[in-house]
Amino acid sequence: MRLYHGTTLEVQEPRIIVHEVGRDFGFGFYTTDIREQAERWAIRRAKIASRKNRSPVRALVNVYEWDDRADLKLKTFEGTSMDWLDFVVHCRANKDHVHGYDVVIGKIANDNVGETVSFVVHGIMRREDAIEHLRFDKINNQITFCTERALRSLTFLSAYEMEVKTCTRR
Repeated sequence: MRLYHGTTLEVQEPRIIVHEVGRDFGFGFYTTDIREQAERWAIRRAKIASRKNRSPVRALVNVYEWDDRADLKLKTFEGTSMDWLDFVVHCRANKDHVHGYDVVIGKIANDNVGETVSFVVHGIMRREDAIEHLRFDKINNQITFCTERALRSLTFLSAYEMEVKTCTRR
């Protein structure tokens, strides 16, 4: 299966990315099977880094082949179910949580979805209301590699650069 990872670096040897805050499926190496999603993510990351560094930063999409027949412990979510929401809320609220899966596949809690998830995490919104609200959001896919064993099932193929358009002030 062909997968993509949008960022500002060529990543020939993926690694588990650990952040100070929880992510949808915990710490891992996040990819997608949607090329356009990775391209948007690469451009977004490059724009943020360019502003921070006050100089242009490249937007790169890394392309991988995943041996999805490898003997790995998978968790797959088919949509924005209560099970998916509980998993995301738990991973985001508990940055030290280890769920025991090699690979987790499911929908991505983008900015709009992330806000809804945050409302559940902080007790502002009921889980049932969040699921109903999320039915109307266009949500993209993510495939997260959570263990070193899972990373070994990825083969780097190439990386390509995206054009980053910037606004100039007059």
